[in-house]
Amino acid sequence: MSDASNAVNPNSMSIIVTKGSLDWAYPPFILSTTAAAMGLDVTMFFTFYGLPLLLKKMDLKVTPLGNAAMKMPMAGAHMVMPNLMAVIPGVDAMATKMMKNMINKKGVASIDELRELAVEADVRMIGCQMTMDLFEYKKEDMIDGIEIGGAATYIEVATKSHINLFI
Repeated sequence: MSDASNAVNPNSMSIIVTKGSLDWAYPPFILSTTAAAMGLDVTMFFTFYGLPLLLKKMDLKVTPLGNAAMKMPMAGAHMVMPNLMAVIPGVDAMATKMMKNMINKKGVASIDELRELAVEADVRMIGCQMTMDLFEYKKEDMIDGIEIGGAATYIEVATKSHINLFI
């Protein structure tokens, strides 16, 4: 016999957000806002390095280190930055500036805009309590309207979600 309270909601999605760099912030926010616009109930669980995406003031950066697929359009081609370049001081700042300029030039929404859209779309955002304790964040450091919860909170959501993503 099935308990209705444990039934999977066919119009639901959960996302575990584990990374907080500029390039890794886009997939969870784009997917969550798109799913919400399509009528899905969306929950995002921010843990470890994804948790800073809930900070009131984000300082997102991008690094080419270990990202062999990162090809930036330059001089009419797509240039790959060798890992060796990434260890030179200032290269992360340059890569971040290039990415932000490209985002702006192409009219892509910023992470701040996407996060605000997620709030407006009633995407449920949960900050991981253990991660907050570990990295010494306080709820006051975070944007308004988020929840604080642990792994059990996320598991409860995930077991009832039709789509579960790990980003």
